[in-house]
This record gives sequence, structure tokens and C-alpha cells, in this order.
Amino acid sequence: MTISLAVPDILVARAKSGDLEALEALYRAFETPVYNLALRMLRRPEDAEDVLQETFLEVVKSITQYRGEGHLWGWIRRIAASKALMRIRGERVRAAEEFDEETASAPETRHGGTTGGVPARIDLERAFERLSATSRAVVWLHDVEGYTHEEIAESMSKTVSFSKSQLARAHARLRRMLDDEGAVR
Repeated sequence: MTISLAVPDILVARAKSGDLEALEALYRAFETPVYNLALRMLRRPEDAEDVLQETFLEVVKSITQYRGEGHLWGWIRRIAASKALMRIRGERVRAAEEFDEETASAPETRHGGTTGGVPARIDLERAFERLSATSRAVVWLHDVEGYTHEEIAESMSKTVSFSKSQLARAHARLRRMLDDEGAVR
């Protein structure tokens, strides 16, 4: 099944005028690609569902600002990616706080657990999951969604060189993980 990401101009015009049926039609047209984008960036279905809802709340609130330049999907995709990136930033802050609490209160916790000495089988998807949320987002936005480094840098409030270095490091890490797995087979 192919999802059409083009919607009639009349539907957009009706949505801009506040027509609830038109807004619902836009939601139905874009809910799957928005959810999939969020899931790829965040890896957790409940987070992807939250981003889907946040994205369409923003679409409803801001549809009158859509100028019709470019495809509507590009505008919605930018909103969804921004919402997912904000969630990643929030998770990073919470993870840092939890890490600080754990290291302050707990002595040495783990010594590198293995699964009976047999390395786990890794495929590209699992390797992708092992990247940090930031690296995963940069790889997904650049390699899959086609964002430029400038667009990624702007959406993450970082520099272009940050985007480029994150992508290069992530690619190198993915190659290492996949090469290590290939040597084990």
C-alpha cells in the first residue's frame, strides 16, 4: 500500500478556515508518516504516539501560517521532527539527572554483562537502536528524510559542523558494530 502525501489545495484551504472535517482529513492523511518518523527517531511507540498528537495540535494551531510554499508534508514533517527532537532533548536531560543520582548513591553497578560469552546477533536495525538518541535523529533526518546539515543544525539549535560530525561518528559506529558482527559469524 502506497501512502499519498499530496492533498488537494481545497482541503488545505478548508482546514485553514477552521473546517473540522478538513482538519480531520489532514490528520488521517498524515498520521501514519508522522508516527513512523517519530518512531524511527524515538524508538518507543508511546513516545511516537505523543509526538503524533503534539504535531497535529501544532498543525491545527498553526495551519493558517502555512503559506503553501512546497508540499504540506514538508511543513508537517518539519513540525514532527522538531517535536521529536524536543523530546530527545528532554530525555537527555532526564537521563543525565538520573545518571547523576545513580552515581552519587550507588557504588559500582555493572561489569559488562555478557550472554554466556556469545555475542548477540546484530543487524542494522539493532545497531541503529544502539546509537544515542541524538545520533539516531541526525542519521534519520539526514539519510532517510533528506534534511540538509543546515536544516538539522537549525532544528537542533546546533552548528552545521555538529550535524556533520554527529553523522560521521554515527556512520563510523554503525560500521564498527556491523563489522564486529560480521567477524563473529
